[in-house]
Amino acid sequence: MRDSSWDAKMNETERQDRRHLVHPFTDLNFMERSERTVIVRAKGNYVFDEAGTRYLDGLGGMWCSNIGHGRDEMASAVADQIGTLDYYSPFDDLTNPVMSQLGETLAAHAPGDLNRVIFTTGGSTAADSTIRMIHHYWTRLGQPGRRHILTRDHAYHGSTYLTASLSDISYCEGWLREEGIIHHLSAPYSYRVGVGLSEAEFCDFLIAEMKAKIEEIGPENIACFIGEPILGSGGVIVPPAGYHKRSFELCRSYGILYVSDEVVTAFGRLGHIFASDERFGIVPDVITCAKGLTSGYVPLGAAIFSDRIYDVLAGPGGRFNNGFTYSGHPVACRAALKNIEIIKRERLCERVRTLGPVFERRLAELSALPLVGEVRGSHFMMCVEYVADKQRRTLFDDDARIGKRIWRNCQKRGLLVRPLSHLNVLSPPLTLFEEEIHRIVDVLREAILETADDLTRERTRVA
Repeated sequence: MRDSSWDAKMNETERQDRRHLVHPFTDLNFMERSERTVIVRAKGNYVFDEAGTRYLDGLGGMWCSNIGHGRDEMASAVADQIGTLDYYSPFDDLTNPVMSQLGETLAAHAPGDLNRVIFTTGGSTAADSTIRMIHHYWTRLGQPGRRHILTRDHAYHGSTYLTASLSDISYCEGWLREEGIIHHLSAPYSYRVGVGLSEAEFCDFLIAEMKAKIEEIGPENIACFIGEPILGSGGVIVPPAGYHKRSFELCRSYGILYVSDEVVTAFGRLGHIFASDERFGIVPDVITCAKGLTSGYVPLGAAIFSDRIYDVLAGPGGRFNNGFTYSGHPVACRAALKNIEIIKRERLCERVRTLGPVFERRLAELSALPLVGEVRGSHFMMCVEYVADKQRRTLFDDDARIGKRIWRNCQKRGLLVRPLSHLNVLSPPLTLFEEEIHRIVDVLREAILETADDLTRERTRVA
């Protein structure tokens, strides 16, 4: 229990938070005993707490602050839209200029014939809507038995009931989940799953496993495969070379639709507006996106899908029973248009392609430190995995909260990173400067070394 002196230090924001709020994906019992960091302001690549302390935003809000914080031109665009058309229903034959313009803009940047757009409220609803749409597509084609979905361990596709079920099983730990039609394949996780295999051998293993699972279920029963180009919240897992093309071609050979979940990877994080084609050489049937679509300024998600799918949906009797009150919200669409304008005008994708390798090289230097098992990722999507024993790759007990400890030690040095169990994730704004890359690495190094020293003093074995 907290003592009275702790309560006396709390401001009204923290008291209100403790009385009423349930934070997402959080150990609520642990939160009862934890202090809050109250963020009150943000500008550029930094956020500020109530005491005025400045923090370099090493996690980009939540993978999403691509153009940086506090953009005056974004504020003006959003305010202007509110003054012009704050909201109106997108149902039936009603539309608005910014929703239509954003649809055309997304189609222009998406690969192949991905020319149709469903607007949603975020990434979870984009993935959820996609699965509903695909099931309806197969029903319209007279194949209602195609209900099953292939996904992967360590995936994250959202927090609706269905998308949480599509995600790694641990996200539903202790909660009910949909199981009958969802099948998890091995994560393309070289450090854990591919131990002892070359990159090519590991890729062969993953493709053979997928093929075997398809044949076990029966391809005539499978609706789609859904995968992130680089797995995000599951640990920034980069699949082996050739995996994307081979898994895509395997799905094509069996007539299985392929969904690329680019909620994290789109809008510059890997150096391209969309990574599926430009980076990995595939044109999926559907791309889902959110986060960097508006750089987090206003919530918005989208599913961009092929003309081939649309033509089936729009045939005789093509009633489409999916959507949201806030689909194509004009304020959110205006924010997205301004966001894309800034990304292109400031050449942020090119900036990431230039500075991303610098970020990767500098972070790789941390591999030699105690506690660090692997540094991995790509461009502005990176991760450090911590282990108690480097040779055996043994994880710390959950009670050690190793990622959280290092996060706290970073925070007191003015850097925010994301703690995920035994990991720290880095997904900074794309506006990051090279000197800020060096600062992130230097602070993270100090935080890791301090944590290692603390563990030694506590007599926690570190090999």
